[in-house]
Amino acid sequence: MVTMTSADSALKSLYLGVVAEQLNTAANPLLAKIRQSTADVWGKEVRRLAQYGVNGGVGAGTEEGELPAAAGNNYEQFVTTLKNLYGTIEISDKAVRASENNAGAFVNLLNVEMEGLIRASSFNFGRMLFGDGSGVLCKVSSVSGNDVTVDSVQNVIEGMTVDILSSAGADIAGLSARRITAVDRDSSTITLSGGALTGAAEGCLVCVQGSYNLELTGLGAIFKSTGSLYGLDRSTHKWMIPYMKASVGKISETAIQTAIDRLEETAGSRVDFIVCSWGVKRALQKEFASSFVKLDTEVLDGGYKAITYNGIPIVADRFCPKGTMYLLNTADFCLHQLCDWKWLEGDDGRVLKQVPGKPLYTATLVKYADLICTRPCGQAMLSGITEE
Repeated sequence: MVTMTSADSALKSLYLGVVAEQLNTAANPLLAKIRQSTADVWGKEVRRLAQYGVNGGVGAGTEEGELPAAAGNNYEQFVTTLKNLYGTIEISDKAVRASENNAGAFVNLLNVEMEGLIRASSFNFGRMLFGDGSGVLCKVSSVSGNDVTVDSVQNVIEGMTVDILSSAGADIAGLSARRITAVDRDSSTITLSGGALTGAAEGCLVCVQGSYNLELTGLGAIFKSTGSLYGLDRSTHKWMIPYMKASVGKISETAIQTAIDRLEETAGSRVDFIVCSWGVKRALQKEFASSFVKLDTEVLDGGYKAITYNGIPIVADRFCPKGTMYLLNTADFCLHQLCDWKWLEGDDGRVLKQVPGKPLYTATLVKYADLICTRPCGQAMLSGITEE
């Protein structure tokens, strides 16, 4: 007979390893390429020493003259707070009891819940890799009833639970924890659950529930020329600024090769992964076809297929900003984590817990991590590319 105890045991012993593997390698091709480590985690923070420039104790001299003065490597310490990543499943007591005499039905119940959790977590984890840590999905353009026209629907999907905040990021009464019930991608409109959206107006922010300024330090935060990153001010640490070429227009082999050459010339960095939007990928394929340049293909970790340029895989990602291409040396990236995905356990060691006052049981996956790029100047971004 199936019981909540056996369900709890199955989540811990059978499902956890599979789910962690799916989220680490199959959620996103870029994530699958990035190393994950528990090193450099101190309490609730990641503290990582980053070397820049070269050792200064080198020089020429006379046969009997002074030796070069010692001047060691240059280091700065990156500091970032571990971000708290959660994913929750929910099972009703009725569903469990209905399948308690049918092990197959119960397994199907758990499978469906876990597949849904993997899809939702993969979507949000992939989105965060390209975000700036703010958790902002889009901005409000106008509101009509429960329909909200936004500046982009790239980062939203039906079923997401969101908050609408003021343009300054402040809470607005009654506009938190709203479910997205429909997305009209042609008109860039989302429909939210609940009552009237009183207080929502142009410029307001649509964010993942409770996540404002609490998400991973993604590419959107790394590819900036001003402000601070990992506690260091870019104005006094120019090596923290990646190569960024705007208003590219028509994509060309020259534009791509110029960025690759620039990174190798100035930072000794070798690009091993290129990611772009779908429209940029189509434009690239069209350009290369017209030039009779053959693009090879390869299969990446996680089973992803990619075209290649001079041996460098090129992957399209739904969360990459429109008209944008990132050229990365993934050896410079690491997802520092306190631990891999784990179930949140209660004092009794159980992962399935009853929701107070409701005939529902929930279980929550947790991961405490943040993304660090130790050599921002070794990365490049081309933007303003004309899409196909």
